[in-house]
Amino acid sequence: MPPAESTATDDDSGLRASLPDPRNADIQVWVGGELLPRAEAKVSVFDSSVQGGDAVWEGLRVYDGGIFRLSAHLERLEASARAMAFAAIPSRDEIVDAICRTLRANGMRDGAHIRLTLTRGVKLTSGMSPHWNTAGPTLIVLAEWKPPVFDKHGIRLVTSSVRRNPPQCLDSKIHHNNLINNILAKVEANLAGVDDAIMLDVEGYVAETNATNIFLVKRGELHTPLPDHCLPGITRRTVVELARAHDVPTFERRVSLSEFHAADEVFTTGTMGELAPVVEIDGRRPAASAGEVGPVTRRLSELYAELTASEREPLPL
Repeated sequence: MPPAESTATDDDSGLRASLPDPRNADIQVWVGGELLPRAEAKVSVFDSSVQGGDAVWEGLRVYDGGIFRLSAHLERLEASARAMAFAAIPSRDEIVDAICRTLRANGMRDGAHIRLTLTRGVKLTSGMSPHWNTAGPTLIVLAEWKPPVFDKHGIRLVTSSVRRNPPQCLDSKIHHNNLINNILAKVEANLAGVDDAIMLDVEGYVAETNATNIFLVKRGELHTPLPDHCLPGITRRTVVELARAHDVPTFERRVSLSEFHAADEVFTTGTMGELAPVVEIDGRRPAASAGEVGPVTRRLSELYAELTASEREPLPL
């Protein structure tokens, strides 16, 4: 007897069961000017993102019909594309329109995260040179139902052997899609059975984690690495502003790994995970928190939540 043919319903059911949020099985994705069902949301094999990771991106979080610091994210996207010498960049109005169309199509007003990608576009033939890019850029708006990804009770980190690129090799201020360094660090974290990995710069100072910026608290003071070997994150900048506005002494400087090992509190920041307390680094636990969320981390998390509720940029949804 021939095997039974699988049906679309069977496929959908399997996908839905495997997703962190089953609603994401039915999402519509904006790709190159049109909305497509998840299964059809693809780019060409000639697209620059496939050919060489030649693209820039932003992570956006949707709060109650708006996006927190949307203008800052779009400014960084444009700056990254200009630094990469993209020949054409969509206007902010065009990008916002694509975001709104995507969110409307998915019925998303809250509790969603957007991966916004701009590739150099489709090439006439495979190859490295942007000379072959004549079709213009490809804009991708991937919106998913996704709460902050890290456990609010705390995450565990190890130090990776993979170094963060220095500016003389690849400037971290370009928010590009070539994330091999970060992925290799994440592989080490996975193999160690922890959440993420700390990445050092080429001189051995802490840069960031594979996915987030990182802060420590010592004797009530907040310290974070300079944004030279790490992405100058928008959440990072917001936390620095909040801390200084609420009289928390805050320093941006070169920070060694041993300082993180001996810290009172440690936390990470990023759009996808917001503020995430760190309860262990390389087997050591922050002193003041003793495996729990520390008081400065808790206070800054509360202030950040208040800010995202009050200062989101509303969208016509």
